[in-house]
Amino acid sequence: MTKTDKKSFNQSLAEWKLFIYNRTTGEFLGRTAKSWGLILLFYLVFYGFLAALFSFTMWAMLQTLNDEVPKYRDQIPSPGLMVFPKPASALDFSFSLSDLESYQGYIDDLKKFLKPYGLEEQKNLTDCTSGTFFEQKGPEYTACQFPLALLEACSGVDDPTFGYQEGKPCILVKMNRIIGLKPQGEPRIDCIAKSESTAFLSTYPSNGTIDLKYFPYYGKKLHGSYLQPLVAVQVSFGSDGDVKEVMVECKIDGSPNLKTQSDRDKFLGRVAFKITMHA
Repeated sequence: MTKTDKKSFNQSLAEWKLFIYNRTTGEFLGRTAKSWGLILLFYLVFYGFLAALFSFTMWAMLQTLNDEVPKYRDQIPSPGLMVFPKPASALDFSFSLSDLESYQGYIDDLKKFLKPYGLEEQKNLTDCTSGTFFEQKGPEYTACQFPLALLEACSGVDDPTFGYQEGKPCILVKMNRIIGLKPQGEPRIDCIAKSESTAFLSTYPSNGTIDLKYFPYYGKKLHGSYLQPLVAVQVSFGSDGDVKEVMVECKIDGSPNLKTQSDRDKFLGRVAFKITMHA
């Protein structure tokens, strides 16, 4: 048969059948049973070794980790700030004084958030000494009480509407948790009105003080009962205009090791929000 000759379909089919299984030599797909057995054994040993190596590597890495404290924490040198209640749009609180439904969601959100701060929920917590770190060595860790009375008009105790019904809305501000953080100096959360407005800001506790007794934090697993210290900001608007608004910026102050400026994160240690109140 020359190179220009074409095989017939039957010839091609016969060659394929012979390749798949050769009765004379007992070969399957060009290999004997012994050859296939050796290949399967090789790959079984090879991939078994890879699986064992991967498992050992993972086991060795896990031995270096602490189940209670993250190993690497240098990416979060200072805490950020968060506000409550959660606004419908990004950090923009808007409501109408004459429409209860427009601010009922804020009230419900605040009540839900402050539920762990109730007297009954805090009865097993420690009445810690103010002005000093509450350091613990375990194995059991407790948390310091945070009396709602510190939030005064924004505690929800005397005014269950948190000032919204009177046109004096309350916003709660808290620092994010960082394990082992020990603020220097006298940390506080300072809030100011950024926009040109006649609004007056009141902060509770006085001057937005954060007591050192709420530090350090030992992690969610060890410190499950921990309550974060809160600062409340109450806005009182003037009597001019049907629409009143103010831009408020809060930042951490009074502690040298808590940064509020960064080239990579302009919101480090600070938060800004807008409050708009319609008549």
